[in-house]
Amino acid sequence: MTNTDINNSNGETVACIGDIQNGIDNHKKVARHLEQAAKFHMEAATHHQNGHHDRAAQSTIKAHGNLIIASELQRDNLKLHASIQPR
Repeated sequence: MTNTDINNSNGETVACIGDIQNGIDNHKKVARHLEQAAKFHMEAATHHQNGHHDRAAQSTIKAHGNLIIASELQRDNLKLHASIQPR
């Protein structure tokens, strides 16, 4: 065991500091992509209200893309969290 290891309650090494930092970075990336998705959904609603349905469609596609990226990053975080959960 090194000082960069994360251990569970049984003393087993379950992750390293680098993994934890990657998880932190991914959480922040997920949040940024979700914020962008919300922004694009608000834009789409505004475009619909103004009768610009083609622009609304473009904003909706951008929102969806950000949601997909956020979902993929979140899946990576879930894998890390599952590996360090006590059994």
